Amino acid sequence: MSDTQSLIEDRPPSVASLFLERVAATPEAEAYRYPVPASSGEGPDEWRSYTWGEAAKRVFETAAGLMALGVRPEERVAVASSTRVDWILCDFGVLCSGAATTTVYPSTNTEETAYILADSESRVLIAEDAVQLDKAREARGELPGLAHVVVMEEADAVAAPDDPEGWVLSLTELRRRGAAHLAEHPESVTDAVGALRADQLATLIYTSGTTGRPKGVRLPHDCWSYMAKAIAQTGLIAEEDVQYLWLPLAHVFGKVLTAGQVEVGHVTAVDGRIDKIIENLPLVRPTYMAAVPRIFEKVYNGVAAKARAGGAAKYKIFLWAAGVAREYGKVTQDNFRRTGTASAPAGLKAKHAVADRLVYAKLREAFGGRLRACISGSAALAPDIGYFFSGAGIHILEGYGLTESSAASFVNPGEAYRTGTVGKPLPGTEVRIADDGEIMLRGPGIMQGYHGLPEKTAEVLEEDGWFHTGDIGELSPDGYLRITDRKKDLIKTSSGKYIAPAEVEGQFKAVCPYVSNILVLGADRSYCTALIALDEISLTEWSKEQEALKGRPYAEIVASEQVRELIDGHVDQLNEKLQRWQTIKKFRVLPRDLDVEHGELTPSLKVKRPVVEREFGHLIEEMYEGGRERA
Repeated sequence: MSDTQSLIEDRPPSVASLFLERVAATPEAEAYRYPVPASSGEGPDEWRSYTWGEAAKRVFETAAGLMALGVRPEERVAVASSTRVDWILCDFGVLCSGAATTTVYPSTNTEETAYILADSESRVLIAEDAVQLDKAREARGELPGLAHVVVMEEADAVAAPDDPEGWVLSLTELRRRGAAHLAEHPESVTDAVGALRADQLATLIYTSGTTGRPKGVRLPHDCWSYMAKAIAQTGLIAEEDVQYLWLPLAHVFGKVLTAGQVEVGHVTAVDGRIDKIIENLPLVRPTYMAAVPRIFEKVYNGVAAKARAGGAAKYKIFLWAAGVAREYGKVTQDNFRRTGTASAPAGLKAKHAVADRLVYAKLREAFGGRLRACISGSAALAPDIGYFFSGAGIHILEGYGLTESSAASFVNPGEAYRTGTVGKPLPGTEVRIADDGEIMLRGPGIMQGYHGLPEKTAEVLEEDGWFHTGDIGELSPDGYLRITDRKKDLIKTSSGKYIAPAEVEGQFKAVCPYVSNILVLGADRSYCTALIALDEISLTEWSKEQEALKGRPYAEIVASEQVRELIDGHVDQLNEKLQRWQTIKKFRVLPRDLDVEHGELTPSLKVKRPVVEREFGHLIEEMYEGGRERA
């Protein structure tokens, strides 16, 4: 048995145990950074820190406070909050009490929040603020088992006249009760952690799914202790790293990042405000961060729009530099694969050096100047976007996993990463490709099953532990996985041709700097069409150069003939790269971008295809009602 495999197989029963080990090993080391608004209300936030010891004090008080409320092992405690340091400390508090965390997105509406709280039988809800408290209050009649709501924001922890006695309390009060409990029972938390079993429920994450009611995915403690050890063994993170964590912690991708950190012991700066990312990066100066492809697409489109706004000469330089970056990224990755050295021909190196001074160095500085790598997951990254960042010195390591596999099943291996693939399986994870191309996974990260849904569990989880992912992919001879599409999303045209819409959609995002989201359609139809949503900021910048559109509101800009012609040109570019049966014959530009609020995107920014098709069904029918197709 290899040392790596031994370390993974000899893991402790829970990530709570790993947390205690980390605190004991480095109590004075910095663990978390978090922003505090300036006292004046203006200017940049002030960043403060917790050491591992300081974090442990809050975690222990939270755990003991839950015990004092009567929460018992494996009972559920829900957390409904945006990404912030208190989310992480509360989650560890729940785990160290022996209970299990139910994650709830703060954007979830009242009806679905009530469903999750009821289905999970959550005993306590830890709510971020008055907005989350009000959802629980509105649904209280459907939640007889919800004994308490603990509110993070102390000013919002106000009981309503008809609230049951003691139903609402602040997080500060919970921790005060926990401190009192620890004074009487000083070993209660360590005893609870010591009693944890590997198969004991740790986390219940409800899939944000693109159809129907969300399913609760049961992840035991062993999933997280395995993930912590396996991520550390990849060598991708080190003790001296600084991670910038903004992803939703209610999502498995954000959650797994907290496990790897505990094992390695590096610093994590936590702030879930997406509108603060650009401002925070130069302040935090992370060495690594994780993101979803939409963020990288927005950065690329933003840089392109800024260059275009600088005039024709500046935009021409950017387009040239972008082309050099893609070529350099492809060549160096290919050479590393063949020779083990990321080399490039002298002529390309010279062009790259010039482009670096003009464009890439400024881009790296915008990311804080120390970024060693980014991890991209949750959806496919368009290869041309990946090669651009690769050539610019921002290395995006694509990974792959699902809620049902605790997020991290595959990741690209450091310098040997290959854009367009999701890398190799984590140590201890097995993979095979079924006869129909479906990816199958087996290992310690796989869920126990769907909460209360044995029939649904049996549909995807075989008795010998193999999990059906629902994704289609192929393995290279040396073990790199490439995802081609979701099994259920493959399009079969009326002529019998199969099309992977994600592949076409990714190629369009690489040729059109104004696109935000695109849906390729064509199932059981004679040709393919597309619904295209544009990025308002990029398109508004473009419109300033168009005499007929200057000063007009966005609704008029996006509906204009000029925009239709602009996108038509980019669709022509796309079609030149496609097989005849893949080409987009007709398209419609949507009047607004897709978003979470309208239910068209999941909180992790995946497109809910059925919702979009219902919402804009009239436009789809228009495209198939007859009339002239594109050549």
